[in-house]
Amino acid sequence: MKFDLHTHHVRCGHANGTIEDYILAGIDAGLSVIGISDHSPYFYHKEDQPSPGIAMARSDFANYVDEVLRMKEKYAGKIEVLLGMESDFFPDYLDSYRHAFEGVPFDYLIGSVHQVSGVSIFNRNRWKNLDEEQHIAVKKSYYDLIKQSARSGMFNILGHIDAMKGYYPAFSDIPANEGIDDALRTIAECGVSIEINTSGSTKDVGGWYPSDAILERALHFGVNVTFGSDAHVPSRVGDEWELVQKRLKEIGFTQWVFYRKCQQVIVQL
Repeated sequence: MKFDLHTHHVRCGHANGTIEDYILAGIDAGLSVIGISDHSPYFYHKEDQPSPGIAMARSDFANYVDEVLRMKEKYAGKIEVLLGMESDFFPDYLDSYRHAFEGVPFDYLIGSVHQVSGVSIFNRNRWKNLDEEQHIAVKKSYYDLIKQSARSGMFNILGHIDAMKGYYPAFSDIPANEGIDDALRTIAECGVSIEINTSGSTKDVGGWYPSDAILERALHFGVNVTFGSDAHVPSRVGDEWELVQKRLKEIGFTQWVFYRKCQQVIVQL
């Protein structure tokens, strides 16, 4: 069974195509299951859409949910459409997000850390003029936020857990294995999954999130894994799914998961 749980569309302001475009691309790619998981609004912010190029407007959230639910019905029998969302993890604003998500019939939520100390993880300039000790501190802070996101109880999946390497490949070489292991141990204890996200191939790092080394540690700690292309154009739906499946088998995984009504569905590799 082929699935992809991480797709975006035009509402977020930095992706192309409608929700239906991604569903049709999923059918063309041979998917049995496609998850729609656009970026959550900044629910805590006083403005409706403070960052139009990053996330959808708060006032458009209900429209998003309604559209995905309509697509579920329209494509039933052709492809299973799942209602998801990629939510930012901001520890100071958890209640705003919990309240916004309450009662929404999500199949799953992806929790992603996109900022550390108020700076985007994809901002390559954040690393300028930092010494080794400061590099380590930033990486530890990143994995501490990931650990907190697992403990929050809000998420089924944690998104791209080493994405700070996207535009700064040297991130992977910063020594912080203890922090990574602590995060993975917590993720396993909390029963949360991590995604293998193939969008790293579109960035400077040129590879998946997370690295093979982290996936090996994840297997050691008993962390479940899932798949997400993180497609921002329909042509990337399901991108490199077969290659990821093959690599997971080589590492030693025997299964991966997707989510329906926030319940894990196990798929054998």
